[in-house]
Amino acid sequence: MPSERRNEQPSVKPARRPELRLPPLRPYGSGELTPDGDYDGLLFEGTDLSYGEAAGARFLDCSLEGCALDETVLRNARFIDTRLTGVRGVGTDLAGASLRDVELVDARLGGTQLHGAVLQRVVVRGGKVDCLNLRRAKLRDVVFEGVVLSEPDFGGASLERVSFEGCTLEGADLTGVRLQDVDLRRVARLDLARGAEALAGAVIGTAQLLDLAPVFAAALGVRVED
Repeated sequence: MPSERRNEQPSVKPARRPELRLPPLRPYGSGELTPDGDYDGLLFEGTDLSYGEAAGARFLDCSLEGCALDETVLRNARFIDTRLTGVRGVGTDLAGASLRDVELVDARLGGTQLHGAVLQRVVVRGGKVDCLNLRRAKLRDVVFEGVVLSEPDFGGASLERVSFEGCTLEGADLTGVRLQDVDLRRVARLDLARGAEALAGAVIGTAQLLDLAPVFAAALGVRVED
């Protein structure tokens, strides 16, 4: 028995998912977002929020469906018990934002700034996100599910109980990242641009090991020739 216990692999603590139960929502109507605005129990349906200035705004029990977020400034905004479905945009600024109990579904985003943000009990499902900036962000209980992440930058970020399920990670930068209970075993494709040495604290499977073999070889200074 002692030998069996020694051979047991430590389990990965699963991420806790959000449990959204949105109340009946009121239509947002029209009008621009405002800095430090309070948005409570609202439905934003097909709303063009592009180029809006809403730094420090709070979204509680809201649903954003098919909204445009091009160059929208949401620095230090708070999203709580909120679902974003089919949102799209380039250059959305969410630096320093706080997302708690949030679902992001089928988004089409590019160049989104989330550096220094805090994500807790968040699910990102489906869609495609290009050049996501998560530098020095804090992610706890976050699930990336079936999403394509192209050139995401996790530099200096902290990830705890984060899982990637059926995702594609292309050109990911993990430089200086801190990982704890991070599950990469179900990643569909894992391609690292930098930061392979920071994978301590993550669990990978055989398929991911094969994907990462060239990166590990390069990090060790091993030359592979046929």
